[in-house]
Amino acid sequence: MKRIVILISGRGSNMQAIVRRCAEQQWPAQVVAVIANRPDAQGLDFARSHGIAAAVVDHRAQPSREAFDAQLAQVVDRFAPDLLLLAGFMRILGPDFVRRYQGRMLNIHPSLLPAFPGLHTHRRALQAGCKLVGATVHFVTPELDHGPIVMQSAVPVLAGDDEHTLADRVLATEHVIYPLAVRWYVEGRLQQHDGLVRQLDGASQVLM
Repeated sequence: MKRIVILISGRGSNMQAIVRRCAEQQWPAQVVAVIANRPDAQGLDFARSHGIAAAVVDHRAQPSREAFDAQLAQVVDRFAPDLLLLAGFMRILGPDFVRRYQGRMLNIHPSLLPAFPGLHTHRRALQAGCKLVGATVHFVTPELDHGPIVMQSAVPVLAGDDEHTLADRVLATEHVIYPLAVRWYVEGRLQQHDGLVRQLDGASQVLM
């Protein structure tokens, strides 16, 4: 049984989708802890209500990014995760932290990486005149919003879209592709080679 720890900063809608899908589909895994960098993160209440350990490592209480990373790693390791997930976790993690969990840490980013890493992805996509946007599940590497891609979703930009309407439609696809990518991982159905990720059953790694 694989042990999953999820890092959040807010309501954790992707975390909630993963918890629900894990239970409904009876993955060989369990979400054992949800950790937030903000004590007021709404997703903590969801975790507690589902019998999942909830913890806080408040970044504002730490004297430096390095101190925060070190404290966070201590708390994460307490739950002995096989897989660490970033789900709306709004802190940049340093290279030492990333290397500690590299190969067993996934993130979801609301763009078709490598396009538009960082913040304000939907605004930047609209400003660039993109006709297609989406989301990307990827393994985390020290370079921000990079790393081997597991799965992507594709969402057309519609006339009249603003960054909020676009974000809502992309988020709906995140709730599909992130749980699916996590399931593939815990069931041993992913293979990494030369920076590329292959789904071993031949399933599509794109949601259109």
